Amino acid sequence: MEGISHRTLLVNGVNIHVAEKGEGPVVLLLHGFPELWFSWRHQIVSLAARGYRAVAPDLRGFGDSDAPHFSSVYTTFHVVGDLVALIQALGPDQVFVVGHDWGAYMAWWLCILRPDMVKALVNLSVAYAPRNPGRRPVDACRTIFGDDHYICRFQEHGAIEAEIAQIGTTWFMKKFLTYRKPATIIIPKDKGLEVSLETPVTLPLWLSEEDINYFASKFEKSGFTGGLNYYRCLNL
Repeated sequence: MEGISHRTLLVNGVNIHVAEKGEGPVVLLLHGFPELWFSWRHQIVSLAARGYRAVAPDLRGFGDSDAPHFSSVYTTFHVVGDLVALIQALGPDQVFVVGHDWGAYMAWWLCILRPDMVKALVNLSVAYAPRNPGRRPVDACRTIFGDDHYICRFQEHGAIEAEIAQIGTTWFMKKFLTYRKPATIIIPKDKGLEVSLETPVTLPLWLSEEDINYFASKFEKSGFTGGLNYYRCLNL
């Protein structure tokens, strides 16, 4: 991985795996679902070559980080707490933050709860949405899109994990990471993941079979429950 180093830090009561490279101002790179630190592999090398210290953790529930079983410990406060403790462990008073998907969601709240720790923010795919105490997120998704909306389908413990196991981790990663339709993801129960998510004939240039196999090897080890718990904790 071109000199990327790895270590595990005990922060906020959980072991968080971190990949890093470079010296200089810290850029904290936060991944989404179903992803890992590995999503930032190219950016880590590029940032390090430009005088930054690029740091990409596996968020709690993912990869080589701890994955508590109960969804109640995946709240914004838990995950942002991990990030605050991680930044403190890394040393600098402030960091640049880049987030994607769930990483972007948590990055927004890191900025809101601890603006003193963030020098600047770049987010991908998730716009800021302030908390609405009169609307529960999962209930809103169900009202707007129906029971087959992917967030609604992710709520039942073990159900979507069983569907992933049926089609295989490698196949699921290939489907999810290459899904390109701009519309929201709908997974009808009578069709399942196999039919609902199209699979490309060939992989795009930015994603290789080796990349897919790396993702799959980590999720086969840790499972998907940790990552899915972020969705299961949305209302809480």
